[in-house]
Amino acid sequence: MLLELHMLQNFAPSCLNRDDTNSPKDCEFGGFRRARISSQCLKRAIRKAFQDRQLLPPEALAFRSKRVVDELANQLAGRGRDREVSLAAAQAVLEGAGLSLDDGKTQYLLFLGNDQAAALADLIDANWDVVAALREEGGAEGVEGKKGKGAKKEAKSKFPSELKSAVEAALQGSRAVDLALFGRMLADLKAMNVDAACQVAHAISTNRMNLEFDYYTAVDDLMPEDESGAGMIGTVEFNSACFYRYANVSLPQLERNLGGDRELARQAVRAFLSASVEAIPTGRQNGMAAHNPPSLILAVVRRQGFWNLANAFVRPIRPAAESGLIDSSIAALDRYWGELTSLYGEAAIAGAKVCRLGDGELSALAPYRVGRLSELLDGTMDLLAGEALP
Repeated sequence: MLLELHMLQNFAPSCLNRDDTNSPKDCEFGGFRRARISSQCLKRAIRKAFQDRQLLPPEALAFRSKRVVDELANQLAGRGRDREVSLAAAQAVLEGAGLSLDDGKTQYLLFLGNDQAAALADLIDANWDVVAALREEGGAEGVEGKKGKGAKKEAKSKFPSELKSAVEAALQGSRAVDLALFGRMLADLKAMNVDAACQVAHAISTNRMNLEFDYYTAVDDLMPEDESGAGMIGTVEFNSACFYRYANVSLPQLERNLGGDRELARQAVRAFLSASVEAIPTGRQNGMAAHNPPSLILAVVRRQGFWNLANAFVRPIRPAAESGLIDSSIAALDRYWGELTSLYGEAAIAGAKVCRLGDGELSALAPYRVGRLSELLDGTMDLLAGEALP
């Protein structure tokens, strides 16, 4: 069983997601420049919503960091172990398992479930004498005079095979929902990779992008009265756009990633739906406060296949005299849904739920309409419950 989420979200003037030049991200679509919010930015906002809104317990969440050694040392120190020794012990265990470290940090961001970090700390604590012996032999600090692959190979050769197997087991199993949804790739330990159960598209504007510039000045509060001028001047680029957002989730893959726990998978889906609606990127929000909720939310439960509805906006939406940008975008999405179902049929669609702001009409999507977000969430979960997972 598959789940799709489609949203239309109109943001006030903002710079929610910047590129390397501090400009709002954009792209070309349908021959026109569009505002864009990257999928990575949206996934980060969703993961933060899991935590900030307490949609899931801490043990069902993950963190992404290069500072895993520090985290493990902090957990061990909390159990009464010496922190400096814990740092060396954690580094010895990670290097012995095959992960590359540089100055006590992993060479790339490691996506690790909170339960996996706790399991690693338990493992180190339970095998403290063995790990301490590795440290005394130099395993924790690498081999003097060797760096890179040489030190990594030497550390692995000194690492007990039973302990390595236990570390790999800790890295393989996790009940972290965000890890199960968004997946993980470990260049050093390919067997620990997790296939993502969720795909998130870059959000693109339904309308043509117009980039604008805010010229600002900042006053020096302590400037003498006989002086004039600004203490600082600068420019900030921004835009305002109505974004189409799309994501999908494979329920069978999600359940596999969570060790076959169907109930946790259902909790994960509901949390994902709620977090996606709430998730707003944080870029330059202190100066622009573009906290605008979605104007349309469409959840589709499918038996097979996926439909990204971005082509509803190949021709940029232009606000009409009788309808603004939001209503015109909703109408285009509704019309395109009707065209797709007319051509391809609805056999693959188990059901759908849609809600929108205002009392505007819907045509092709009208049979799926509900009045409140809570009804959409409950109805979508009921649809999933009514369809047996393969």
